[in-house]
Amino acid sequence: MIVEKIDTFGGHREPVYTLEHGLSTDQFFSTGGDGQVVRWRLDRPDLGELIAMVPASVYALALYPANGLLWVGQNYEGIHVIDPAQKKEVASLKLTSAAIFDIKFYKNEAFVALSDGVVVIVDADQLVIRKHLKASDQSARSIAINPVEREFAVGYSDNVVRIFDLVTHTLKQVIPAHTNSVFTIGYSPDFRYLLTAGRDAHLKLWEVEKNYALQHDIVAHMFAINHLAFSPDARLLATASMDKSIKIWDAETYRLLKVVDRARHAGHGTSVNKLLWTDVNQLLAASDDRTISVWKLSY
Repeated sequence: MIVEKIDTFGGHREPVYTLEHGLSTDQFFSTGGDGQVVRWRLDRPDLGELIAMVPASVYALALYPANGLLWVGQNYEGIHVIDPAQKKEVASLKLTSAAIFDIKFYKNEAFVALSDGVVVIVDADQLVIRKHLKASDQSARSIAINPVEREFAVGYSDNVVRIFDLVTHTLKQVIPAHTNSVFTIGYSPDFRYLLTAGRDAHLKLWEVEKNYALQHDIVAHMFAINHLAFSPDARLLATASMDKSIKIWDAETYRLLKVVDRARHAGHGTSVNKLLWTDVNQLLAASDDRTISVWKLSY
């Protein structure tokens, strides 16, 4: 595999914590410690466009597919709903005085993970809170949805992953998954496995239909794993770490294919926080160094 850095997007004044797809394939959004929500065009890294500004760090950003509105999780305040076309806030929801770590959508519901251990379920169309799920006193960090089994998984800072029913929202299973905080989780594209990772630098695979039995435990990085993401064609898995590297894995065998770092590829010099695949051969990475890098992958 050949990995080539093709662009760098700069302009944020603080670490970039999260990325989200745009309304078209040539666009994406970014935000982070400076509260600036920026829209970028992949072919014009010099043309970042500020579409919203919130007065606190943002860890969670999610585009609601039903109406093309962007949900911004402002720490200690709640949700700001932005119309990217008009570049203005069209609604807000005062959810919490806690930090917001993740937002995921399923049908017309939004699942919001908070630093006080609560997962809030919101009617995404009416912007009404439906339920609070309090299963831990420590942060809910990451949410993954499995429509096949009608479940969703939440990774927490108490080292545990909890499985909930997607319809009734009842707690179904508790998995003592890691030896430290679980920062990122995701189902494999075929929904056979749940992947979990976090501060202990291990990447773990749990077989869904075998009651989430542990299948693989990979010592994947030197330091905390901040994010994992599958490529759109389900062939590759990428992991991003506080050790400043991105690693590319075969998504069938989970064999390591490539290490993308500063020494070999002019990678990031600080923690890599978030990944975003824009197509099967292109991966974006956001970092504490205030930049977003664009990587082209080829065989």
